[in-house]
Amino acid sequence: MNVVCVGSGYVGSVTAAALAMVGHATTVIDVDLHKVNCINAGRSPIFEPGLDSLIQHKAGTSLKASVSFHDVHDADVVFICVGTPSLTDGTADLRFVKAAARSIGENLNAERFTVIVNKSTVPVGTAELVAMILEEASGLKSEEQFAVISNPEFLREGFALEDIFFPDRIVIGTLNLKARTIIRELYRPIVEQQYENGKIWNILPNEHHTKRQKTVYFETDAKSAELIKYASNAFLAVKISYINEIARLSEALGSNVSDIAKGMGLDSRIGEKFLQVSSGWSGSCFPKDTGELLATSQKYGEELSIVKAAVESNQRMYQFCIHKIQQKLKSLNGKTIGILGLTFKPDTDDARQTQAIPIIHKLLQFGARIKVHDPKGMNMFQTLHGELPICFCDHAEETADRANALVLLTHWKDYRQLDWKRMYDSMKNPYILDTRNFLSATELRDIGFDYEGIGTS
Repeated sequence: MNVVCVGSGYVGSVTAAALAMVGHATTVIDVDLHKVNCINAGRSPIFEPGLDSLIQHKAGTSLKASVSFHDVHDADVVFICVGTPSLTDGTADLRFVKAAARSIGENLNAERFTVIVNKSTVPVGTAELVAMILEEASGLKSEEQFAVISNPEFLREGFALEDIFFPDRIVIGTLNLKARTIIRELYRPIVEQQYENGKIWNILPNEHHTKRQKTVYFETDAKSAELIKYASNAFLAVKISYINEIARLSEALGSNVSDIAKGMGLDSRIGEKFLQVSSGWSGSCFPKDTGELLATSQKYGEELSIVKAAVESNQRMYQFCIHKIQQKLKSLNGKTIGILGLTFKPDTDDARQTQAIPIIHKLLQFGARIKVHDPKGMNMFQTLHGELPICFCDHAEETADRANALVLLTHWKDYRQLDWKRMYDSMKNPYILDTRNFLSATELRDIGFDYEGIGTS
């Protein structure tokens, strides 16, 4: 098929590269000429393990990029993959979706049925809104000459290629039978996994070579599909907030949250995923999606009190980590604190709305001097928060130099391999707060560190 993906960000780049890999002629459209040139040159415009190799493999053959919407004219399927940032009232900003819809509508072909796919995370009812804009811009009739459907993405940053080639589920939201037929054919190679010839495995990072269950292809109406995405992310956020609350209780009672989480996860009804302790959930999706879902529920008089509690609990988790540092160092004024990890998780350069932001802000308010390091996220963090008076360290070991404390926020594998003896020798006060219970407590304590995790003795 002829496919167009509007937007070359995280969702657009991954979706376009994957569809090109399974044989569809795919064009990425973006107003950012730098990103367009990157794709045409065989480079990924974002950091995601394996994506560079995938784009390099298909660029110039079944994958290309452009700043023009002209390719919409010959497209069978057009994906809208633009950003939907949150407004100050917590609702989604749909200006980029609306702009994309207008440009798509101006280039629709009256002689072919086109499926327009909302891939971005959007509020319930956005499919109808996009259809209205398309009708106005094109003069064509929705459901007869084109159809707008919802197909939410469920990509984990750092594992996006695994998730798009071996998804747990593909959710399609439309009642239009013609659109359903086209999208089933579009996704058939992925649902049937018609690429077990070694090519995909050569591109996927080695640690992602895991056996996956059969993909479930699920069809529903557009509004239900739109809400599935929000409801899924909010549920996971609730699960993380819950285990973090158990961690706080474990410290008060003297129990071990790591063992508690393992024991809970052995129950198939609960499962082990998203029971890992942290300084709080964050990133570009969870805060935005939970906030938008909560705002929508309040607007319609059906407040999701459990989601509200999870958001409030998450804010308390940031303060809980600050309090642990204060208990060790007492006054933070003039103290030097090293931060390891600025991204919300490993294997991504995404430093938007991460746990590091509120924690660093609070430490600065107490008068602390902050030194930070992240293997991939420092450039984005510095771009977003260049006004902060913090020191960016080229090497992780530098965060320990004359520091009174080290705080691990992101569990990058690199941090397990650091020269911890050297770091111990360079610190004023060898205290480590490991907010992910990730480092070896025994090894660090043997060196001489005052090591502390979350929810453990």
